[in-house]
Amino acid sequence: MRWIHFAAVVAAIHSAIPLVARSADPAQTYATGDRALWTTSNVVGSPDPPAKYVTEVAFSNLKFDEPLAFAVVPELDRIGIAERYGKIFTFPNELATKDRTLLLELKRTVMGLAFHPEFASNGKFYVTSLPDPGTPTDKGTRVSEFLVSDRSKMTADPGSERILIEWPNGGHNGGCLRFGPDGFLYLATGDGSGIADQRETGQDISDLFGSILRLDVDHQSGDLPYAIPKDNPFVGVANARPEIWSYGHRQIWKFSWDSADGTMWAGEVGQDLWEMVYIIQRGGNYGWSVREGRHPFRPERPKGPSEFIEPIVEHPHHDFRSITGGFVYHGTRLPELRGHYIYGDYDTGKIWALKWDAKKQTVAANFELCDVQLRAVEFGQTPDGEIFIVDFAGGQLHELALAPPVKEVEPPFPQKLSETGLFTSTAKHSPATGVIPYDVIAPLWSDHAHKDRFLAIPGASQVEFDAVTYPQPAPGSQPSWRFPDGTVLVKTFSLDMEAGNPASRQRLETRLLHHKKMDGKDNEYGAQVWRGYTYVWNKEQTDAFLLESKGLDRTYEIRDASAPGGVRKQTWHFPSRTECTLCHTMAARYVLGVSTEQMNRSFDYGKDIGRKNQIEHLNEIGVFDKAIPEAADKLRRLSDYHDSTESLASRARSYLHANCSHCHRKWGGGNADFQLLSTLPVGETGTLDVRPGQGTFELQNDPRLLVPGDPDRSLIHHRMKLLGLGRMPHIGSSVRDDESVELIRTWIKQLKP
Repeated sequence: MRWIHFAAVVAAIHSAIPLVARSADPAQTYATGDRALWTTSNVVGSPDPPAKYVTEVAFSNLKFDEPLAFAVVPELDRIGIAERYGKIFTFPNELATKDRTLLLELKRTVMGLAFHPEFASNGKFYVTSLPDPGTPTDKGTRVSEFLVSDRSKMTADPGSERILIEWPNGGHNGGCLRFGPDGFLYLATGDGSGIADQRETGQDISDLFGSILRLDVDHQSGDLPYAIPKDNPFVGVANARPEIWSYGHRQIWKFSWDSADGTMWAGEVGQDLWEMVYIIQRGGNYGWSVREGRHPFRPERPKGPSEFIEPIVEHPHHDFRSITGGFVYHGTRLPELRGHYIYGDYDTGKIWALKWDAKKQTVAANFELCDVQLRAVEFGQTPDGEIFIVDFAGGQLHELALAPPVKEVEPPFPQKLSETGLFTSTAKHSPATGVIPYDVIAPLWSDHAHKDRFLAIPGASQVEFDAVTYPQPAPGSQPSWRFPDGTVLVKTFSLDMEAGNPASRQRLETRLLHHKKMDGKDNEYGAQVWRGYTYVWNKEQTDAFLLESKGLDRTYEIRDASAPGGVRKQTWHFPSRTECTLCHTMAARYVLGVSTEQMNRSFDYGKDIGRKNQIEHLNEIGVFDKAIPEAADKLRRLSDYHDSTESLASRARSYLHANCSHCHRKWGGGNADFQLLSTLPVGETGTLDVRPGQGTFELQNDPRLLVPGDPDRSLIHHRMKLLGLGRMPHIGSSVRDDESVELIRTWIKQLKP
């Protein structure tokens, strides 16, 4: 049987754990010689039931360079695709076509494309464009009208551009551009901010940011190259932009209308914890940045003139991280999906369906269709109601299809750790031939847990050293390694059942990160997929069993002389499969520990090899596809924050780097606007004498993130001491790291203003 019932797992592991140590033999030989190959991997595929749907390439003869927008050419049965770097093509709506025509080439980034409903007669189409990212200007983002004078040739003159509307570009520029059923042009602007609505514009209707706009492009009003529809909700409202149709948006990434009933749908990219699906209403206020979806974000900020509208559906960031809005399906290929809103996520590759009951004003169904290796940057719908998925990385269009009948997988996904092919003896924790042990310099705090780590690279495949740099620009962020398909990173967590007594150490879980290489331009974009799995050890410490996709909490009794009664209770959280994505993000280069700065230390490989620098050892046995650029002692490294012989500043910065910077960096997902990478000078982290943006958590005396010389007013130090609400790090830990709390306190105390 491919899937083991969770109850069976619980039955096998739920009883009390005996106090018998079964750690790997420290004298064991970990020699790999001239790199013995790991050939025993059974970590293939997925343990989850197969998806009912798959995606298949459509228009298989066409491929584009980073496509961002899809648009139908009305009445001509053609489709338009806009590429990121300014090229716009059209092609016949025929799956076998090899023909595509260059409609227009701009020297700007193109974000949106829409053809006038009467394009066949007037030749007008519209483009959202902006200058190169990171080049803010007062009038950076624009919507322009272009003209195709000869529809038989389908080419436009860049000189025909007529700029309709402009606004400053910033972190979120919106860009989606579509004509509504009413014939008016709608466009999303974004809040123009990289993080936390820095302009505080979400609730401000006196500017164009954070809104969906509605324009009449067939008429002009005064000096404007467009007219304002008379029924726009803020026409005649003092200090309001009359172009606004809805507001309180962070970053609407694609909106559409249900072709059956005219309902307007939108996907809203969230910031901290949530991604949202909205039904857009005239004059609607969608809460940003007072709220993120249904949840408080900056509740102290002024609110706009209308009440908040809640999302139809929210997805937490361990499932979705960058939502792409879609369309309501009205095709014939998949009749069971008719009337469902089809949408997905750019980061995770998940495609979902949502059924809305308009009479009851409730969600009738919401379910995952498939989890694919696509960067779903756009959905497109043709007049016959069929839906296509635009893959940014691979550059092709895809369509949903029913999955073929499931065939038996040989071997099935391992239900036991002993079945993975990672260990020759699971009970002794002895790695298989070719599985390489390693350690890190600055470990993530894991509630007193001891960790054993292994790197399993399949066959003769190799690692590209410091090859991943995306996303950029990202101050202080360093390149990371690119791993071959099928790589497995292994980490076993063990806990001393008697505080300070290694002989009482018991294995709790072994986590795997399994790499599936993604098609497309991953050399530039770092497009990777890492799936996390947890195996929970049995009481006999002989094997571990695969945990179901949801997580698990278990409380252990630890003998501790310092605790009341000599015993303290500690709750251990076994993470769900999707929780792994909270830390292992694209911004953090996915893999946190197996990196130059963490691996640049010595390790005892046993009697045949002895103690060697890990990077030099991997280099010598041919793990890297090219020789490392210089000796390891010249490569970057963190400091061991437990080592008192290293400088106080480097220890403190390394602790914050290892435990906090995967979120607290540019694009990292943390909603506080500061960065804790050790590579940045402390003065460039955005922490010194900066007021907290998430509340003070009852810290008094005018707290700041870091107050040089005064740890008692420093919120970073304060939140490290908390348990429960406000604790940092906020996931993966429920026990305070007293040693590191004191380290950060001492460091802050000696900081100079």
